[in-house]
Amino acid sequence: MQAGPSVTARLVEPDGHARKLCTLAEAGGTKGDAMARMDLRVRLIGRLVGLVSVSKMDDARLRKVQQRRIGHNPVTDLLFGAVAEGVRLTDRTAKGEIGPVPIRVYRPDQPVGTSLPLVVNFHGGGWTIGSLDTADWLCSHVSATTGAVVVSVDYRLAPGHRWPAAAEDCYQALVDVVDRAAEFGADAGRIAVMGDSAGGNLAAVVSLMARDRSGPPIAHQGLIYPAVDLTMSSPSIEQNAQAPILTKADCLAFRNHYLGGQDPKQPYASPLFADDLSGLPPALVQVAEHDPIRDDGRRYAAALTEAGVPVRLTEYVGMPHGYLAFPRLCRSAPQALAELCSEQATALARRP
Repeated sequence: MQAGPSVTARLVEPDGHARKLCTLAEAGGTKGDAMARMDLRVRLIGRLVGLVSVSKMDDARLRKVQQRRIGHNPVTDLLFGAVAEGVRLTDRTAKGEIGPVPIRVYRPDQPVGTSLPLVVNFHGGGWTIGSLDTADWLCSHVSATTGAVVVSVDYRLAPGHRWPAAAEDCYQALVDVVDRAAEFGADAGRIAVMGDSAGGNLAAVVSLMARDRSGPPIAHQGLIYPAVDLTMSSPSIEQNAQAPILTKADCLAFRNHYLGGQDPKQPYASPLFADDLSGLPPALVQVAEHDPIRDDGRRYAAALTEAGVPVRLTEYVGMPHGYLAFPRLCRSAPQALAELCSEQATALARRP
């Protein structure tokens, strides 16, 4: 998959310094500490998203949003992307913490009996909204590009089910899916996890749980603009407080719905505060320049690096939080997807 000619990203080193990842920067790109200007279409979609901000919802409206399903039609596919060609979708269930949770299986066209790598995805949405439908574009394209079986997990949502419900559902589903890998035509010895935003948090947490509980051997974690510090202490929280797509008020609302007053420094809520990050799977951490939680990903990548975990950290210049949720509108989405698939394919090429 080729990136568009005006995409800019930075590969950020562990010491915090950045260098350009690609040379085809758009005019008016970053200079020094100045931030790149966002495309008009990104700013416009940000205004539309702001009209339905979770920070403005009461509990009754939030419950209605949780029950709504996006589905696929020309309008939704224009905004959120269509399912990749050549990928078959099947809805199933997996074990959660207290009962079954919905999962969606994406399998590329491969000969029957072929054992493929397995990628387990956790969707974004602030642990409060989001669904399997919102992950269709990402999961189907990862499946088509890497030749992997992708299983997306629909965990319980807050505030009806507060932390650690989502984390425990995701871990139990991972264990169950790996145990049933042959049922999906997947190889239980080649496993990756991934997630965006709150899903990035859950992918990082599940990786910690798998290490701590002697769980499935995860070969790679793809953390896409992950929320890994629920104390909201990253400097970018204030710097990008009024950013499009996700604001500081949204961050606080999501966090409060999820934790309900519980300690935000619990490692399975905020993996950045884990006492020991050694022994975790190699990670790709992708962050967005115009994102209140941008520095969450930067700080987590640095902490993983210090613990001896191989990490690639990429910052997508001019992008807001959620750029992979709007692949037709955010010009960095193709490049970010290609990078994610490349990292996963390399990690899954052989058993760990």
